[in-house]
Amino acid sequence: MHDVTGLHEEFDGKRLPPGQRETTRFPVLSKGETPSVNRDEWTFEVWGAVENDLALSFDEFRDLPTESQKQDFHCVTGWSRFDNAFRGVTFPTLMEAAGVRDDAVHVMFHAADGYTTNLPLDTCDRREVLFAWELDGEPLPAEHGGPLRVVTPHKYAYKGAKWVTGVEFLTEPERGYWEKRGYSNTANPWNEERYA
Repeated sequence: MHDVTGLHEEFDGKRLPPGQRETTRFPVLSKGETPSVNRDEWTFEVWGAVENDLALSFDEFRDLPTESQKQDFHCVTGWSRFDNAFRGVTFPTLMEAAGVRDDAVHVMFHAADGYTTNLPLDTCDRREVLFAWELDGEPLPAEHGGPLRVVTPHKYAYKGAKWVTGVEFLTEPERGYWEKRGYSNTANPWNEERYA
């Protein structure tokens, strides 16, 4: 398992970012109700500034090269959960499969409940950004974004879409659901970038 819990050192911060409290629980926070996602009918799509549009079933997605990582998880509401064991596909692996074009500069994640969230491409092009289907050795529970969610240990967790259904590669920046409603576009926990 690849341990990325030392990520905070890159951002000149302590493991527990300022304004956060550590918890062993995993609170459930979403913009609305947990959507009903049938894994057998679920499709993951990649489109936009790519050479290869993708439409993958759950089994096809899991056939991509996978990795297990130990990560910390920081919620914008003020709690952090350490040492989460996630398994999934790294963002660079997905980029390679889709053949991201040189004019791509931004990424929009899309989710089954209509949620969107955005990040610059160079912020996503990291091994630690993971499309995860497993948490602590078990299938990712629906309330935590199963069958698939994005985890972004270097950002507040609203940058990691739950129930993710696709990734759009953009040639111009756009803002996602919470970013349009006053949340930080950059979301660095060690700078407490919670709101715009």
